[in-house]
Amino acid sequence: MNTLKIDLKTAFEAIVPNNLEKKKIIREGLNLDYMILLNRTLANELFNQLRASVEYYDGELTKVRVFGKWHKIPRQQCAYGDAGLNYKFSGVCLPAKEWLPPLIAIRKLLLRVTGYDYNFVLINRYRDGTDHMGEHKDDEAELDPNTPIASLSLGQERPFVFRHGNSRKKDPEKETIHPLKMNLEHGSLLLMNPPTNKFWYHSLPKRKTAPGERINLTFRRINM
Repeated sequence: MNTLKIDLKTAFEAIVPNNLEKKKIIREGLNLDYMILLNRTLANELFNQLRASVEYYDGELTKVRVFGKWHKIPRQQCAYGDAGLNYKFSGVCLPAKEWLPPLIAIRKLLLRVTGYDYNFVLINRYRDGTDHMGEHKDDEAELDPNTPIASLSLGQERPFVFRHGNSRKKDPEKETIHPLKMNLEHGSLLLMNPPTNKFWYHSLPKRKTAPGERINLTFRRINM
C-alpha cells in the first residue's frame, strides 16, 4: 500500500520553539544545549526522505589526510549549502550541493528554534555500528566562531563523546578533566555553543551493539 509523504515544511511550521524542552550542559569551556526537536513521526519521515534523496560523495571526496597519509572515511558523507560554499578539513574540500526540499525545511525550522540562519550542512551516514567518526574539533577558520554548530541526529541512537584538549596531553601537572558521554536520540538536536569547539574534541565511536543506520546533519554558518 502506498503512503503519502508528510509535508515537512508545513509540519515543521507547526512546531512551537517555546514548547521544546531543552537541557543545558555546562562544563569548563563546554556549553551545550540538547533537546528532542522532532517527534518520532516527523523524525522517521525526515529520515526516509533523506535516505531517498541525498547523494553521497564518491572517489577522492571519500578520503581524508591524517598525519600525512590518506585514509578512506569510515562512513558516507556529503554537503549541501548556499551557492559557492565549500568546507575544508583534513586535506579535502567539500563543495556544497544545492539545497534539497527537506533540508530547506529543517534549515527554516532551525532558524526559528535557534535564531541562527545556517548556510551549510554536512551530512554523515553511518551504515551500521562499525561506521564511526574519529576525535576532532570543528574549529576550521571559515566557520563563524559566534554561531553554534547544530547537530541533528536521526536513526540509530549512538553515544557521542566529548573530551577536553587538556586530557589528551601527557602532562602530570594538568588537572584531568573527565570526558562527557551522551546518547544522541532519534530526532534530537545538539547545539555546540561557543567556545566548545575551541577546547573540546568530540567523536562518535564504533558500537557493534548499535547496528542500525544513523544519519547526522551538522548545520554550520560559513563566512563568505
